[in-house]
Amino acid sequence: MGEPLRAVLAEDNLLVRQGLCSLLALSGVVDVLAACSSLPELLEAVETHDPDVVLTDIRMPPGYSDEGIQAARLLRQSHPHLGVVVISQYADASYAMAVLGDGSNGRAYILKDRVHDLDRLLRAIRAVVAGDSFVDEEVVDALVRSRTRLGEGPTDTLTDREREVLAEIATGASNAAIAEALGVSYHAVEKHINSIFAKLGLSEARAVNRRVQAVLLHLQTEPRED
Repeated sequence: MGEPLRAVLAEDNLLVRQGLCSLLALSGVVDVLAACSSLPELLEAVETHDPDVVLTDIRMPPGYSDEGIQAARLLRQSHPHLGVVVISQYADASYAMAVLGDGSNGRAYILKDRVHDLDRLLRAIRAVVAGDSFVDEEVVDALVRSRTRLGEGPTDTLTDREREVLAEIATGASNAAIAEALGVSYHAVEKHINSIFAKLGLSEARAVNRRVQAVLLHLQTEPRED
C-alpha cells in the first residue's frame, strides 16, 4: 500500500468531526492533516497543508448556508486538481448540481447519514482524487421517484432499465459493478449505456466525459418549486 492520501476535513459539529477523523484513521488510507470548523479555517488549512482531498460539510460557519459549495467553487479556481467531497444531510438535487455544475471532475456529493460506511466514503475519496466524480445514489433515487411529477425532460425517453443503469452510473460504478448489481450481463450493460448516450445526445462526446454528462442531465430534471 502506498502513502496515505492527505486530507483536510471541515465539519462544525465536534462529535461528527471527531468521528470522521477516527473513522478515516482506522482506514489506513487517509491521513487527516487538519480538522476545521468553518470555511475560513478550511481555506487556510488547504493553503498550509496542500492536501490531496478536502472533505467538507455543506453548512458551517460563518453563515450556515452553503459554505461547502462555496469551498468547492473557490478551490476549483485556486487548486484545480484538488478533490473535494461535499457531505450533506440533504438528498437535494439543487445542492448536488451546485457542487457539480461548474465541473464534475474531482467532485463528490455524499449524504452525512451514510458516511459511517467506510467503504462508500473511501470510494468517494478515491474517485475525486483520481479526478472522477461520485454522487450518492440516494440523491439519484429521489430524483427518479420525483420524475413522475415532471413534464418532459432530458431523461424521459429512457426505459426503466436504462434509468436503473443511469442511477448506477451516478454512483461511480464501473460497467462490471453495474452488471453485478442489476443481475445482467456485462454486454447488456454496454448496450444500455450506449443507448443512454444516444438518447441523451452524448454519442459524440468524449468517452471519458459521457458518463458524467449523463448524470448531470439526470440531475437537471429536478422539479423546482414555483
